[in-house]
Formats: sequence, structure tokens, C-alpha cells
Amino acid sequence: MSKLDMSLPFLPVRIAVMTVSDTRTLSTDTSGQALVDRLERAGHVLADRAIVKDDVGLITTQLQSWISTPDIDVVITNGGTGVTGRDVTPEAFDRVLEKRIEGFGELFRMLSYQKIGTSTIQSRAVAGVAQGTYLFALPGSTGAVKDGWDDILLFQLDSRHRPCNFVDLMPRLREELKEGHDHD
Repeated sequence: MSKLDMSLPFLPVRIAVMTVSDTRTLSTDTSGQALVDRLERAGHVLADRAIVKDDVGLITTQLQSWISTPDIDVVITNGGTGVTGRDVTPEAFDRVLEKRIEGFGELFRMLSYQKIGTSTIQSRAVAGVAQGTYLFALPGSTGAVKDGWDDILLFQLDSRHRPCNFVDLMPRLREELKEGHDHD
């Protein structure tokens, strides 16, 4: 059950949104726009937005650019998570992720199953961390983006969410880079 502790301050997160598509433009990107509208309504900051073709190299390059940008805390992609030959977003994530957040894809598919049944098995939604930046890959449908944001990310990216949330962990995501850290 999601619970907010309203006695705590809300900490806005800087989020970049990438739509992975060979055909969409800013004017036809309904799923990317739904994500932007939701994150801004929640009080977060849209740090950047891009539409990238279904190409593992192009997706990887954009991810690496945002990961190396200190002003971006979170990257959320939409599109390219299916099973067809052009669906390569998870493969691009594999090239950059240092740690996977396995529960994200599992929870996304569990929640999605309640709405679209066994069709959810075709989603390869994934998440993880790279160089202190959270990365989340959602399917490209507007419904899937809404579900991923409304049912998971809205809460996990809210610093007031209890018992825990991703925002509280942000200062500790790069602990291994601190001088003197034991690498056992």
C-alpha cells in the first residue's frame, strides 16, 4: 500500500524522457507527452526530452549522454520494450546499467496483467542504475506509460513515500566512487 508522509518535504527530481520510435514526432508522441504531463503535475522537473529511433547504438548514446549529465537524476524511456526485431531498448539498457532493479519489471507486469491479461508477457520493461542515475524503460503505449507512472514511479520518485522510495537513496547511489570505500 502506498503511503505519503505529508510532514516530510517534497523533493523535485530532474527527469529526462526518451521516446523510442521510428515514426513519432513531438506532435504525435502521445505517450511521451503523457509522461511529461504526469511528472510535471507531480512537481518534478523535465530536464530534457528526446525522440530516438529504434537503434541500440542511438539509444545507448542518448542514455550515456544523460547519465553523464549531473543535472539529470532519472531517465524514463517509453517504447522499444517488446519482442520484435526493432524492439531494442532493453539491449541498450544492458550496455549502460551497473545494477538492475529487477522488481520494477516484475511489478509493472503484475499491475499490467490486471488490465491487459496475459498480453503483458510481451513487455520487457526494465530498470536499473548507472553512475548514480535511475533508468526506467516502459512500453510505448500511452496506457502502459500511464500505468508505469501512476502505479509505480509516482510513488517511488516521491521523497515522502513510506516505508521507502528511490529519492531517499539518491545520495548513496555513487558510494562505490567515494575515496577509501572498501570493494570487497
